[in-house]
Amino acid sequence: MWLCYSAAFSGLSHNCDILFLSSMFVMLASGAAAARSTGVLFALNSSNTYNARWTREQPLSIQLIHKAHSSFSSPLYLTHCYPDEKPGSHQSTTEQASDQDSTSIAHPNCQKPFKASGKGLPLSPSSFSRGLVFDLGLNHSWDSHDVGSPVVKRYVSDEKERWFMWYHGDDAIGLALSNNGIHWERGTGAIESTADAGEVMRRSTDWWAFDTHSVRPSDVLIMSSSKLRASNAVYWLYYTGFGPEKSLPGLAMSQDGRHWARIEGEHHSGALLDVGAAGQWDSAFIASPKVVYHGRDDFRMYYHSLDEQSGEYAIGVARSRDGMKWVKLGKVLAGSGVAGSFDEAGVLHGQVVRDKEGDGYLMAYEGVAIDGRRSIGMVASGDGLNGWRRCSGKMVLMPDMDGWDCGGVGEPCLVPMDGQEGWRLYYRGVGSSERAGIGLAVCQTKRMSKFDRWSGFQL
Repeated sequence: MWLCYSAAFSGLSHNCDILFLSSMFVMLASGAAAARSTGVLFALNSSNTYNARWTREQPLSIQLIHKAHSSFSSPLYLTHCYPDEKPGSHQSTTEQASDQDSTSIAHPNCQKPFKASGKGLPLSPSSFSRGLVFDLGLNHSWDSHDVGSPVVKRYVSDEKERWFMWYHGDDAIGLALSNNGIHWERGTGAIESTADAGEVMRRSTDWWAFDTHSVRPSDVLIMSSSKLRASNAVYWLYYTGFGPEKSLPGLAMSQDGRHWARIEGEHHSGALLDVGAAGQWDSAFIASPKVVYHGRDDFRMYYHSLDEQSGEYAIGVARSRDGMKWVKLGKVLAGSGVAGSFDEAGVLHGQVVRDKEGDGYLMAYEGVAIDGRRSIGMVASGDGLNGWRRCSGKMVLMPDMDGWDCGGVGEPCLVPMDGQEGWRLYYRGVGSSERAGIGLAVCQTKRMSKFDRWSGFQL
């Protein structure tokens, strides 16, 4: 079967409407007959890969990622924080890479960052595992040594709920599903391989690509109603791709959230943005591109980097009219600068959402203390671009010294709920044994000054 890709897709104007772009991708992904205009042909082969008939220099090509694997419900393994326990001997590709994410970049004044050990530990009391909703995969699976970067979306239809969570494993991206956002199942359908259960996107195998070492999800936009999934919805996955030297932001698209096609950006490696020039605050790397669709012709990307001049993590913003071509606007949030504060050494992983109680914006972020410990803070802004102010001088979620996440919490993902339920906060937690999991905390107050770990069910 042959599919025709219209040349208009790679020549989008800045005034294009998002519905036009989504419909173009739906036509491509569904194999609908394309207009018989000058275009580029793709061959659909047995390995589910689109091979572009153009030279390497052609921008915005599409490559279909491997087939998503099926579901597998893994048993629950809980963890203990043993200060003297050493991490597992396994080292994933992500750990070997020059990983610029919060789990692998050491601040000059910080301790060595935590990594996941991948050890399965015996069951423990529920007070210890309070808030833990998603643990490591089975031994020898793609996510048996690390999980994190939760991107959670909630859909409501016909009085039913459906939850999607994209997350990272050792060096790939996976998908888990839930009916309530608490009990999660990896992938869907009949089991093909327990080792690959839930995996939906792998690192690139193209030598020139920016994401040859690992990939991690940062944000997912659904070009349909924010709560009602439509059959023709298009998923836009913004992700961090890691290479041998640095990380850069990338984009992939899908019709079902499982089968992804990479969209090449203007950078020669396929990335959407390049690092800044020498001396600029984001010259080291770009990570965690989280995107807000503010309205027609207005996309905003929040990302973090390490300012090598100040030695601190900071968050910047870029703006786009089509979600693909970006213009940097500069740094918008840095460390508090207050001695002894939870974010003295910088801020990263900023996720921006609209304020339910007003017209402004809220940003949950991961703060780094001078000793390297990670906590989660909150700031607010009227327009989402300038004037970010801290909601309080304290963190909204800190490590639980007696819990599974006693080593640090970060990579926040806010999900608005209905009525009095307020907000849910999904996050990555790390124990003192360097073992990671994904946790859930809730806030039922309007001020969002503090989140409490989920404890409404028994493990």
